[in-house]
Amino acid sequence: MISKVFSFFILLFCSFQLIATELGQLTPVQLEALQKQQHPLVVDIRTTKEWADTGMIADSQPLEFFNAAGESNTSNWLQQLKKLQKQPDQPIVLVCRSGNRSAKVGELLTKKLGMKNVYHLSNGILGWTKDNKGLEKPCPTNLACQ
Repeated sequence: MISKVFSFFILLFCSFQLIATELGQLTPVQLEALQKQQHPLVVDIRTTKEWADTGMIADSQPLEFFNAAGESNTSNWLQQLKKLQKQPDQPIVLVCRSGNRSAKVGELLTKKLGMKNVYHLSNGILGWTKDNKGLEKPCPTNLACQ
């Protein structure tokens, strides 16, 4: 009997560990609520051209993961991500065009690196704009923004 109870608690603990490192999906409404409650680090992983073409979600940080050729430098990107985080447990929300790239990067962070509190915007910027949510044009890197 004691071994069954012990096994149950071990299974329960392992289940919580698995849940903690799962990639979460957010709708635009859920992202807005999270922004108001927990001030997550919203990271737009699209390309520079995509940012210029459509704009970005307010208060999001541009941090290109895949370049126009589809290549990435994961270690450099992770270093930049760590610099953007205000605290180690700050929620991170990844954004891309349709949710495909952000899901891949999110899986890398959660499954391979064991990071917690990682989400991605389901349907990406396309879903955001479909829900009539606003976008801001990014600040040109060579000009001072006010």
